[in-house]
Amino acid sequence: MKKKKTIPDILKMKQSGQRITVLTAYDYPFARLVDDGGVDIILVGDSAGVVVAGHDTTLPVTMEEMLYHVRAVKRAAPKALVVADMPFMSYQTGIEEACRNCGRMIKEGGAEAVKVEGGSNMAHVIRAVSSIDIPVMAHIGLTPQSVHRMGGYKVQGRNDQAERIMDDALAVQNSGAFAVVLEGIPASLAAEISVELTIPTIGIGAGPSCDGQVLVIHDILGLCEKYSPKFVKRYADLGPVISAAVTQYVAEVRNGEFPTEEHSFS
Repeated sequence: MKKKKTIPDILKMKQSGQRITVLTAYDYPFARLVDDGGVDIILVGDSAGVVVAGHDTTLPVTMEEMLYHVRAVKRAAPKALVVADMPFMSYQTGIEEACRNCGRMIKEGGAEAVKVEGGSNMAHVIRAVSSIDIPVMAHIGLTPQSVHRMGGYKVQGRNDQAERIMDDALAVQNSGAFAVVLEGIPASLAAEISVELTIPTIGIGAGPSCDGQVLVIHDILGLCEKYSPKFVKRYADLGPVISAAVTQYVAEVRNGEFPTEEHSFS
């Protein structure tokens, strides 16, 4: 029987050189499928705002929406570690509110850890939340909640930015983060950070040298047509399969082929 993954398990994976696998899930059926597939961490991402709710960015996502998604994932009783994204403005306005909202994600949502975006500028938040025994996964580099400052979803850490990204990585580690997502940075920089840090690095668009990788489930299944980042590998193309099933259903209802006696009660 598969054992429940814990924070210490994830830290040991870094120490032993075992790659860490992370995928997003936002509801009960996908949480079951992802967990059955053997991932180590399920990230209930605020990317739900884009791939589920249809927004152009993650900025509109609220605490209540994230709590809804986390509860749905937890009902699948996954063996994977469940990490919940903290939505925009749920942790940036002060330590007291950050601790309260992160606490809600654990207490009300059932998450086992939270993820916050930001490096040196959010070190004080990571330190405060970690100090009340809420595990924090950090997220640096291309941080989607900073899309306006960055002028779009652009690669970070090139040229003179590299030192700043390294400083961010060290800052979140020193503040108590148990892991850090490295998004949209050069592979060579991610490799340097992964060697420098004692906590696991989880890459997304950060090359092959990170301690683990994360992708959005809708992206790898071909279910999001809003964008197709270079770093995404599509492992299945379920869009046409679903469309074909719906088309067949519509046709069968209209021409009287469904339902039949087989699908009716006597």
